[in-house]
Amino acid sequence: MNLSSLAKHFSDEAAAWELVEKMRWPNGPVCPHCGDTGHAYFIKPRNGNRTTSTGRVTYRRLWKCKACRKPFSVLIGTIFERSQVPLSKWLLATYLMSASKNGIAAAELRRTLDVTQSTAWFMTHRLREAMKVGSLAPRMIGDIVADETYVGGNPKNWHKDDPRWARVQRGRGNPFTTPVLALIDAETGEARSRVIPNVTGKTLRKAIQENVVLGVSTLHTDKWRGYNAVGQEMAAHHAVDHGAGQYVTEKSNGTNMAENYFAQLKRSLDGTFHHVSVEHLHRYLTEFDFRYSTRKLNDTARMERIMTQTEGRRVTYRRVTAA
Repeated sequence: MNLSSLAKHFSDEAAAWELVEKMRWPNGPVCPHCGDTGHAYFIKPRNGNRTTSTGRVTYRRLWKCKACRKPFSVLIGTIFERSQVPLSKWLLATYLMSASKNGIAAAELRRTLDVTQSTAWFMTHRLREAMKVGSLAPRMIGDIVADETYVGGNPKNWHKDDPRWARVQRGRGNPFTTPVLALIDAETGEARSRVIPNVTGKTLRKAIQENVVLGVSTLHTDKWRGYNAVGQEMAAHHAVDHGAGQYVTEKSNGTNMAENYFAQLKRSLDGTFHHVSVEHLHRYLTEFDFRYSTRKLNDTARMERIMTQTEGRRVTYRRVTAA
């Protein structure tokens, strides 16, 4: 599929439902209640059109499971459940977030989909939830590149009489920025980043241990001393000395992959979103992790990947705003 072939699904609600079913159920309907496969039948509307309790025509496609006798639709148990936004608009939003290398702002999505600002904002966070690596995902193994950066306002844009100048330092000493750690699997190209409270050895080890199999993996970092302790638990630890102008050694390509990831992340945060609060930064990191990890897929394949990850990740507006 490409954008031209997908266009009809963005404007035809009935076609959108059929496409989502094809993406989520390539081998036939799966009951979200009992997990039964291949024993559901389609419930046809009686008068040609299915209507809601208020009389509005709906294109919702209902199925019924022969095993548990419960009705269901393709949206049950997904990020789309109970949404009042037409599925065709959800499809377009999913495609745009999949295809936009720099991301898409909620304000732009609002104009494109003709929805309210709060609806567009909530839709983007729901889709980011679907992009997230699952809790059961295996830990990375092999050559792992680790590096940290700091996200926040640039002091050069402050007024010269701003009282924060007295407390600001560059890099690790700036109290007005948020540390972010990125882990890149050099072989598979998978990226996993997370917001961390600080860059001490204890914090870095905990974050790396949760995502990497320590004893059999090789860690590639810079000379920051916070990596020394966890490096001793790895099969090998190679560090490049940026202070001496060293970026590649005979045993390591250094942290170049992580720095490339950070370069794209920061360009997008500055140019597309302009401002991201600390409370929601982890959600934006999820989005950029997903696009980086699937960068070798085409746009529609990336959209299909999101659709297969929508199940079991329902998120409410209260949960997002509570952040």
